Amino acid sequence: MRQVIRAGTLLVSVALGLVTGASGADAPVNPDIVWGSWQHHKMTINYFGITSAYSCDALEDRVREILLLLGARKDAKVNAVGCARGQEVPSHNAWIETNFDSLIPADSASAAGAVRAYWAPREINPRHPYYMGGGDCELIEQMKDLISNNFSLRDVHYSTDCVPHEITLDGFDVKGQALVLAPAV
Repeated sequence: MRQVIRAGTLLVSVALGLVTGASGADAPVNPDIVWGSWQHHKMTINYFGITSAYSCDALEDRVREILLLLGARKDAKVNAVGCARGQEVPSHNAWIETNFDSLIPADSASAAGAVRAYWAPREINPRHPYYMGGGDCELIEQMKDLISNNFSLRDVHYSTDCVPHEITLDGFDVKGQALVLAPAV
């Protein structure tokens, strides 16, 4: 009986760790606070994958997770349409409509709608965060304009080397710092 309780406790601990820390998006203890303000963005991506197929539901989830990792406000909306046979059947093409807010630097706390923010290190590759994989190369390649033009980023290294019909462990790598909302005090 004791082993069952310990195993249950271990599973709960692991699950909490995945929920709270697996994305690498944890806030530092004392971040250098800067000011930011929210800016609205709307963009549509035409996803066409040769190697990987996604259901529309899976595309929505994956793109939303990436937006949130890079600092999009929690109310970000992603809608994938045009999947060949419906929302839940994998397809090699779809339109991904995004509607979200991200932070831009503000001059001071007195700027309209200013919020506390900080520059957070971010990395996206086939091994990080936990929800990414080698098959996501084409998606990351096709999200380049969305990421580069709609987020406040600095020291960015963005590389993709997608090979059709092949999944590699080093096919893409996005590293840099993103302006994200600071934790509440």
